[in-house]
Amino acid sequence: MTRSEFDRTKRKVRQAPLATVGAMVTSSKTHDTQRWRSVMAKEAAADGAFVFAVCTTGVFCRPSCGARRPRRENVRFFADPAAAIAAGFRACRRCQPLAPHADAKARTALVAQVCRWLDREQPPTLAELAARSGYSQWHLQRVFTAAVGVSPKAYATARRAARLQRELAAGAAVTVAMHRTGYGSTSRLQRGAERAVGMLPKRARDGGRGERITAVVVACSLGRALVAATARGLCAILLGDDDEALFADLHARFPQAEHQRGDGAFRDSVRAAIACVDGQATDPGLPLDVRGTAFQQRVWTALRALPKGRTIDYAGLARSLGLPRGARAVAAACAANPIAVVVPCHRVVRGDGELAGYRWGIERKRALLSREGATVRL
Repeated sequence: MTRSEFDRTKRKVRQAPLATVGAMVTSSKTHDTQRWRSVMAKEAAADGAFVFAVCTTGVFCRPSCGARRPRRENVRFFADPAAAIAAGFRACRRCQPLAPHADAKARTALVAQVCRWLDREQPPTLAELAARSGYSQWHLQRVFTAAVGVSPKAYATARRAARLQRELAAGAAVTVAMHRTGYGSTSRLQRGAERAVGMLPKRARDGGRGERITAVVVACSLGRALVAATARGLCAILLGDDDEALFADLHARFPQAEHQRGDGAFRDSVRAAIACVDGQATDPGLPLDVRGTAFQQRVWTALRALPKGRTIDYAGLARSLGLPRGARAVAAACAANPIAVVVPCHRVVRGDGELAGYRWGIERKRALLSREGATVRL
């Protein structure tokens, strides 16, 4: 920058109207303090959260910029590069704050590291995670939640619940599973098991023994549909052509549960679920009792957020979950979906737009998408 350009930048900042000057300072002093700490620490994970500008040079930078740190009184913070440019500052040539790729790379690295820490049997607290990573608790929570969809605490809880489910399914004694998965007391174990698998630990270990599942098979626009529910809610909607094959599928999912055929009253209670299958309703009329691993739950939750008429490919769904290489895992979670249509795994297609496999038949998938107005390759 020439001397004349430097002088013009300084005059522009000094002569800016009060509204512009006000926009140069964040509304929260606490956030300013946190941002300044990130700047002094050159936190790469803070890139994308804000930029800082130096009044004496007329340049704005990423928090991680490798240049020498300015004096605090000469620094202004902006929510994004556009605000800094509007105030008369230009982008730093060294850290290139207008280039987006570094932000994503830094956030991905941070989230991956935190996930590794949280996958341990005794996950650290948010304060401990912040201390290990060198970032503020506020920023760590913000970046992690944006990437994963849940807070670090919720992620750790889900991972512990998934470990508990695996231990119980493998036949481990309840007390052994409790110690292996880090539950500190029997009461915490009971609550964690019910949130994870919808049943108490002993029942989960025994393949649903002691659980009562009521099911009925009815005609629908896609052939035959089995609808099953526990006392907590809807646990399965299975599609097919043969009633006994559908009941066999349900028994394989819950081999030790008590199974009973639904009567007329039960048929009436699940009428809304069948209306969902037929495209006449969006609410199944019952709460969901969907059981799966923490990862499967994340995939199924993301699927329910997809609007009618829209499709997404497996790679795109994986990227939305912060897993750029997780297309195969996402496909497996879709295949394991126990609640057809309500959890719309039929809206996931191949990257080239072609219809991929569907647990209940490719023709049913094509019919569902056509009915919803989605553009598909027939």
